[in-house]
Amino acid sequence: MSEPSTNMPIRELSTRQRYVVLIAAFLGWMFAGLEISLFVLIHRPAMISLMTESAAASRTSSAAAIDEQAVTQWFAWYQAAFLLGAASGGWIFGLIGDRRGRTQALAQSILCYSFFTGACYFADSPVQLLVLRFLACHGIGGAWPNTVALVAEAWPDASRPFLAGILGTAANVGQVLMGMTGLWFDVTSSSWRWVFLVGAAPAVIGIWCLRGVPESVRWMTSRINPATDSAGPLRELFRPPLRQRALMGILLGAIPVIGTAANSQWIIPWTDQVAAQQRVVSTTSADGKTSSKSSPAKADPKSKARTLVARSSGAVFGSLLGGILATLLGRRTTYFLISLLSLMASTFVFGWLHPLHPWFYTASFGFGLVGVIYFGWLPLYLPELFPTRVRATGTGISFNTGRVVAAFVVLGTGVLVRLFGGDYAKIGLWTGMIYAVGMIIILFAPRTDGSNLKA
Repeated sequence: MSEPSTNMPIRELSTRQRYVVLIAAFLGWMFAGLEISLFVLIHRPAMISLMTESAAASRTSSAAAIDEQAVTQWFAWYQAAFLLGAASGGWIFGLIGDRRGRTQALAQSILCYSFFTGACYFADSPVQLLVLRFLACHGIGGAWPNTVALVAEAWPDASRPFLAGILGTAANVGQVLMGMTGLWFDVTSSSWRWVFLVGAAPAVIGIWCLRGVPESVRWMTSRINPATDSAGPLRELFRPPLRQRALMGILLGAIPVIGTAANSQWIIPWTDQVAAQQRVVSTTSADGKTSSKSSPAKADPKSKARTLVARSSGAVFGSLLGGILATLLGRRTTYFLISLLSLMASTFVFGWLHPLHPWFYTASFGFGLVGVIYFGWLPLYLPELFPTRVRATGTGISFNTGRVVAAFVVLGTGVLVRLFGGDYAKIGLWTGMIYAVGMIIILFAPRTDGSNLKA
């Protein structure tokens, strides 16, 4: 999209156009949420399938021979690929959003994650899958800053707390849909590639955004009447007076991203691991002695989907609360309370429960509810830190740069994987300490309560 002409009349969006913007932003971020949870759901069966094929080539004949620690380590690598790809995409598509328009950047980000996810269908090794996942996640990271900027600039300030919750909910609705798909159709080591075709379907939404979604009036106005002669969004963000706000935004965005990737996401493969260990095959040796061995290939494929649905369903409600609580209690107080409750929830789930415990699914729901309030808070607070001309870049960098930090944390869990022998519970217990860091960082954040968006 070319920049608007100085002679082009710019009209405020109609009510209908505002709803079109909201629907496009919701769908774009909802399917991004589906893409995020896609690998969490299929990771273990996909690794067993691909590693079994490699084992067969090496004359190791059964899935039982697959090293559980190796499966867990690959999960950390895929999480890191997601985080680094999304971080890079947040920077790239955030810049595109400020340079070429929010709608164009959103459309391109949706097409990016749809195309490369579909391409994963043809991967025949864990490394190929890793590369394609990294590329797809550029689109996931790029969708967030442009959906937030589009909605924040299209609607009146009074509507933003509720709409921030709606956007926070969108990704979790996508994760619930992914979990429900796993309940309706088996995702096993012999049937998992079809999930990538589901992940390619949102390309239709991307094409619609290119043609049918109106551009931000605030953005077009800022391009016609620039408030400064800034050399560019990046340079402006990382020099006074915005530098301190950008750095604080990065820190605040990093806590929930690390919490999700390095902590709460582990309950899904943990559930799958325990289910696999419970499917015991008894064998009798020639001397009449009976022995047992676990058979991961025969594990219940539904248990991880149930955990995903339980956690993501809680997250749907939790993310709705973020903007509302921030308005009622204040931005900083709300963030502190979210961090405290998330720390308590993580400690309870990983320290006291087990996937076979009768309270586990209920606790997973509660964990999702509490831990994702962050993602209803961030769409309200982060846009308030930056003026219109750098808003998409600022929110994208704030939210997605935290993913780089999170990636190193996730890769660092490889040390914990080896230390604890692939024990997800112990890994989750230690990584949950990140929420305590959030309780400290928020004490130094600038107050924006009740402020309108900067021009």
